[in-house]
Amino acid sequence: MNAGRRVLAINPGSTSTKVGMYAQGDGAGAAVVCAWTRCLQHADAELERFRGQPAMAQAEFRAEAIRRALEEAEIEGAGFAGVGGRGGLLPPLECGTWLVNEAMIEELRLARRGDHACNLGAVLALRFARTAGVGAYVVDPVTVDEWQACARISGSPLMERSAIGHALNIKAVARRFARERAQRYEELRLIVVHLGSGITVSAHREGRMIDQNTPEEGPFGPDRSGWLPVRQLIQRCFSGEFTERQLDRMVFGEGGLFAYLGTRDLRAVERRVDAGDARAALVYDAMAYQIGKEMGAMAAVLEGRVDAIVLTGGMAHSERLVEQLRRYAEWIAPVAVYPGEDELQALAEGVLRVVGGEEQAKVFRRPEEAGGGGRERLVVQGLE
Repeated sequence: MNAGRRVLAINPGSTSTKVGMYAQGDGAGAAVVCAWTRCLQHADAELERFRGQPAMAQAEFRAEAIRRALEEAEIEGAGFAGVGGRGGLLPPLECGTWLVNEAMIEELRLARRGDHACNLGAVLALRFARTAGVGAYVVDPVTVDEWQACARISGSPLMERSAIGHALNIKAVARRFARERAQRYEELRLIVVHLGSGITVSAHREGRMIDQNTPEEGPFGPDRSGWLPVRQLIQRCFSGEFTERQLDRMVFGEGGLFAYLGTRDLRAVERRVDAGDARAALVYDAMAYQIGKEMGAMAAVLEGRVDAIVLTGGMAHSERLVEQLRRYAEWIAPVAVYPGEDELQALAEGVLRVVGGEEQAKVFRRPEEAGGGGRERLVVQGLE
């Protein structure tokens, strides 16, 4: 493969950085294949020095880990046509491939929508893109917003629901499902469920993700609480028992399975269930129950006309969980399973669509520069 068909993809997570090189053969419609990949685990001891600091403080540490991995694999840092990074907590964006520019980097540094390791994706991509003398991009970032207007209404004018979720994997799997059935994604009505450390249940119509639960809503997962009884939560907020940071961790990072059972590992929970642990069985069943309820809610969003339910993410490897979800939802539509996530592949495919001229990259402008007002809708303009 020549360098004009190679892409470096970078996906930073809380305790790891996934990196891979992907290549595309010559000719229209040629497959994108993984040529090399590594999951760089960051030990607690290594991350301890960054405790209390924003995620951006880890940029050089993670960049150096990537550089070492590339050197060990004897991969030339200049031999890429483009570099893709996971899109972070940006203002609401359209689906697609976005050019990383200084405005985007500054917005991520400000972390106005939250501080998370995914904010490093664009920063790391830009570092390696500059070495190669090519463009850096993010693809379908976590703040992709294709919601219909009524989905934004929360129940209080003081708060508005906003779209945050696993858009990169969800959109890639939805397109793959359609492609494998020789159909167009835009013609299907789908419920796509990402079953990872966070759970996103989404409704798709006419090629758009028109509603979904957000990280603070919906079913609980391995370490997120999902919906909580609001009045009890208010009481906890003013009880003096917890600081704001502790409460935030309680719902995002130390909730769900971890809060009940002391582990985020679904396989460990299943072993406890098999060993006769009644509490583990109850909590496990409750998680599946809540996911099932959310799928039913998205069926209502699609007015009961659903072509398929697609399950993806790491927990979709569990035959036990998949079977329980089938029982809850197969009456709605046939269930297809795509276990795991391949976000690096999805990043590479998005970059190659731009590099190959199939798609025009979008240019990020900060809300105040775009003359927004109201919701932080961003202006989209094509690359010159």
